[in-house]
Amino acid sequence: MRTLTVRFYEDAWNRADESAARAILSPSVRFKGTLSEASEGPESVLRYMRGTRAVLTGFRCIIDDLVVEEPRAAARLTFTGTHVGTLLGAPPTGRQVTWSGAGFFTAARGRLSEIWVVGDIESLRAQLYATP
Repeated sequence: MRTLTVRFYEDAWNRADESAARAILSPSVRFKGTLSEASEGPESVLRYMRGTRAVLTGFRCIIDDLVVEEPRAAARLTFTGTHVGTLLGAPPTGRQVTWSGAGFFTAARGRLSEIWVVGDIESLRAQLYATP
């Protein structure tokens, strides 16, 4: 479980490796990200990732803490990227934004079957709408 969670962030998110994402996501993975509605299937997760990277270049996920109790894991996270596209209604600012979050994961048959990520959306919004 620890390896799956780390690979989800290091390989799938930070390296934008879609092959790695497909390898670690269950065909019926259920996903809920901070900036999306709940969805199902690897392609929906990949669309979310692409959309996030399109508005936040250099997007990175940092695992600050990871607790594992098979078949589940919980991670305290830091997200960062440069705001280059409309996000939460805010036009591109070119600013580096950073916010915290938490992710909760479940695995089945050696793959991630559930992913629920909650970010501090108010902190992100404050950075997007801050006056220069």
